Amino acid sequence: MKKVFKLSLVMLLAFTVVLAGCGNNNAKNAANGETNAGTNGGTNAAKSDFKFGMVTDIGGVNDKSFNQSAWEALQALEKETGSSVKYLQSKSNADYEPNLNQFVKDGYNLTWGIGFDLGDAIKKVASENANANLAIIDSVVEAPNVASVTFSENEGSFLVGVVAGLTTKTNKVAFIGGMESPVIKRFEVGFKAGVTAVNPDAKVTITYAGAYDKPDTGKSLAATLYNDGNDIIFPAAGATGNGVFNEAKSRNKAGGAKVWVIGVDKDQSIEFGTDVTLTSMIKRVDEAVKKVSKEVIDGTFKGGTTTVLGLKDNGVGISDTSKVNVSEEILAKVEDFKKQIIDGTITVPTE
Repeated sequence: MKKVFKLSLVMLLAFTVVLAGCGNNNAKNAANGETNAGTNGGTNAAKSDFKFGMVTDIGGVNDKSFNQSAWEALQALEKETGSSVKYLQSKSNADYEPNLNQFVKDGYNLTWGIGFDLGDAIKKVASENANANLAIIDSVVEAPNVASVTFSENEGSFLVGVVAGLTTKTNKVAFIGGMESPVIKRFEVGFKAGVTAVNPDAKVTITYAGAYDKPDTGKSLAATLYNDGNDIIFPAAGATGNGVFNEAKSRNKAGGAKVWVIGVDKDQSIEFGTDVTLTSMIKRVDEAVKKVSKEVIDGTFKGGTTTVLGLKDNGVGISDTSKVNVSEEILAKVEDFKKQIIDGTITVPTE
């Protein structure tokens, strides 16, 4: 009888040790950011196990605006969670589909397409890989495994148009678009509407570069526009817009009439300086990319959805550094217009 009791006691102690070990492992998993719910098939996964891929449009990852904002968001996500991030740069439209497929085939948890031009490629890759999660900025792709994010660029552009209309000394301002698309059209018409709202006598010249990756073209177009008396240019043209800044900096350094550039997508005064950047139309691509990517980690990602971010969502706006070159009086008027757009008193055109 004593032998049986001793044996039972030994087994009980062994079982207790096993339970304690399981408890320690669960605590360790929680400390490492692992979840019981898991993602992608219900398996437990630490945040550091997640992989996020990003395919740029032809503007490139170092365009100082659109693609760069998205990549910086993924880099911040990597630093915060330990997830793996990678981008593939597209040199032409033909690169979109194979670049997207590379991430999908390598088992990435989410693959981003950055830009309107990737819409068709995202649609095709999504339909051929039903178990893959994809997301796109600036286009709506109707597929159950794709999250689409668009912005009300017309609203933010209206505000920098107000700044331009009240700042210009020549009553001549200009807009340079990259390639014609519904997205860039929203930038264009919003900007023109803002200028006209506060300065109906101002002339707004519209031109398109036909490319997002041609700084030399942007510089040449800017030279022509400045020579024609335009003293403020708003480029929405990716890396092509960098050439506009280069031309403006050269002119201001040489002396003569002061010229300005309005930044796009991010605060471009950080890159080009407040001596040439009047203000910037902020488009929170970074916040959108980070938010949707975190949803994958949290297990709350939903494909087949479209999110539109405007002024009321803080998805677009003007840079905080605008106060360096824009007067308090003008900024007060910008704030007033912002409130009217948010409450629906003013509807900014989209085309």
